[in-house]
Amino acid sequence: MVTRAVASEPPDPSIGVPYSAQPATGMGTDLVSRLGASRTAGSWVDSAGRPVVAVTDEKAAAEVKRAGAQAKMVRHSMSDLKSATATLRSAPRVAGTSWALDYKSNQVVVRGDSTVSAADWSRLTEVAEDIGGFVRMERTEGTFTTRINGAEPILSTAGRCSAGFNVTDGKSDYILTAGHCGPDGSVWFADDRGRKQVGTSLRGSFPGDDYSLVKYDSGRAGEGADVVAVGEGKGVRITGVADPEVGQRIFRSGSTSGLREGEVTALNATVNYPEGTVTGLIETNVCAEPGDSGGPMFADGIALGLTSGGSGDCSAGGTTFFQPVTKALTELNVKLIVAKQAGGGGGTGASPAPSAPQGAAASPGSSAPVTGEDVSGLLTRLSDPRNVGPGLLVIAGSLVALVATRWIRAEQDRKAYRQYYSATWG
Repeated sequence: MVTRAVASEPPDPSIGVPYSAQPATGMGTDLVSRLGASRTAGSWVDSAGRPVVAVTDEKAAAEVKRAGAQAKMVRHSMSDLKSATATLRSAPRVAGTSWALDYKSNQVVVRGDSTVSAADWSRLTEVAEDIGGFVRMERTEGTFTTRINGAEPILSTAGRCSAGFNVTDGKSDYILTAGHCGPDGSVWFADDRGRKQVGTSLRGSFPGDDYSLVKYDSGRAGEGADVVAVGEGKGVRITGVADPEVGQRIFRSGSTSGLREGEVTALNATVNYPEGTVTGLIETNVCAEPGDSGGPMFADGIALGLTSGGSGDCSAGGTTFFQPVTKALTELNVKLIVAKQAGGGGGTGASPAPSAPQGAAASPGSSAPVTGEDVSGLLTRLSDPRNVGPGLLVIAGSLVALVATRWIRAEQDRKAYRQYYSATWG
């Protein structure tokens, strides 16, 4: 979700920050890296924000405790867990399935949605049983689908999608969004009549990964390029980028379901969408619905992910997967456009932005108004029924109550959010 769909004033080119300039995501991640995959099995943060590291021997546990983190003894190492996922990947592909590493339970969790046949599920269960008892099989309601359409919309013949974050290569500015939104060469507009052209998709990856770049026609993102919108003319300034940790509280914004809060439940998730398999995703319990695709996931002003897909909705709940921003920046060789630091700092030579905070103290970030003439136009178009599409204009009367209920819930979430984090709003 960029705050401008067309360019005006160019942003300060000195405020592009590569993710590699940011500090490590946390103590747990550092300990896992130092101790190795044969002695650890991942890390997470507990409800109080304290790092926990899964270890396989007493010596590793002692090292973790000396470092100031908690240690949990487990049977299976990270090497075991990754070997299991490699076996699952080598099995015949079944659309509608996913798997991820559940560090807390020391298991690999395999899920199958409602489209998976009993025969396919039975065959996949046999593969899991051959791996061992640490592979947990779960059926889930709904279907694993890419969440096309979007927050502040960009539209093309490929569909309607969300912009995620503004990025730059030092010469031109781009929108970073989901790769499934459209193939290279897709032309994007800020209106449903194709009169306000935004840019063109140049590079992306889907399936495999789920990211792409849309180059602004003017070459510049314009004023407010460091802000993502969260509704009602409000926005959050983005100050850095990092990888999340399991257990971290995060926020996601999208036009269908608005601002939502959840928790990272697993990393390195694999999802077998009908269009193809995507790996290395962030798994969360934050809800999302069609219309939220490509939108940003963040915490305390730190960019974390791009909405890829999932199952369920914001009434019944569900699972949503995100493309890590860090990998997209590395593969595309671009930098995130971020807010200037206090005192005028910024850019690769400035002090690194803090990593995303953990646990209950997480917040979306510092507030900022979503400014710019084009922004208000975009927000207006979000509520314009002409942009919903002719197929959705005729709505059954039975859906009116559902839509009203979701709107009320979204309003309640936003009000509770602003009350809880009132100190961060301008």
